[in-house]
Amino acid sequence: MMKHIYAFEDIKEYETHKDIIQRFSKRLEEYQYILEKEYLLMDQPKGIIWTSAEAATTVFSEIPIPAFTNKNTIYITPDVAAWRKLFVEQLDGKDLPHIERFYKELSENHILQILGHELTHHSDLFLEDFDDEREDSIWFEEGMCEYLPRKFLLSEKEFDEITAVEEELVEAFSEEYGDRSIDEFGSGSYTSSLSSIMFDYWRSYLYIKHLVEVRFKDDIQAVFEEYHKWDQEGRICSLSEYFELDQ
Repeated sequence: MMKHIYAFEDIKEYETHKDIIQRFSKRLEEYQYILEKEYLLMDQPKGIIWTSAEAATTVFSEIPIPAFTNKNTIYITPDVAAWRKLFVEQLDGKDLPHIERFYKELSENHILQILGHELTHHSDLFLEDFDDEREDSIWFEEGMCEYLPRKFLLSEKEFDEITAVEEELVEAFSEEYGDRSIDEFGSGSYTSSLSSIMFDYWRSYLYIKHLVEVRFKDDIQAVFEEYHKWDQEGRICSLSEYFELDQ
């Protein structure tokens, strides 16, 4: 059973976030059950460390995003205001007022989905482990870790909204980052701008959504089977080529 560890600087900060942590924990248990039943979640993380955005990005890591998994532990901030601010920052000053407004009003469910993303990484359906140099198919894992929790934790309206937002963001930033292959996911990303980091996540999610809903007619398991087939056949081409994705 996952332990919940609270790493706040004072009791007041914990009290501020206590209720949302309880709500998230209950919903996460329900999502965890789905992963265990359907998506080969065999070994759950040892714990979740709930902390501030500042501690997550300066004390526990130097990653600019306050949610990540380090071996068997998930680190995340439940601070909705901090997440809203971060998501506005990823726009890099582009004039997208409707998207900025969307992020400034981001719902709790969208933050819960980020927690679900980190839990999904622990599924044994993914080929690489956290300790591996995850190069060949990282976009597939990251995209699926976005798609699954969104499908199960967001409302249909929220799912459609975030999809539309990220489709527009890919288009808005394609001039800056669109030349690189999806198979190069994350290459040097954590030394890059926030929009550069997130561009790979947006694209990966949209590719997975296309594969699941269009190419494989909503059969998520069939997508995983094809992914494993690519591996079993010796990875003779990149995964994006294997799936015949236009880049």
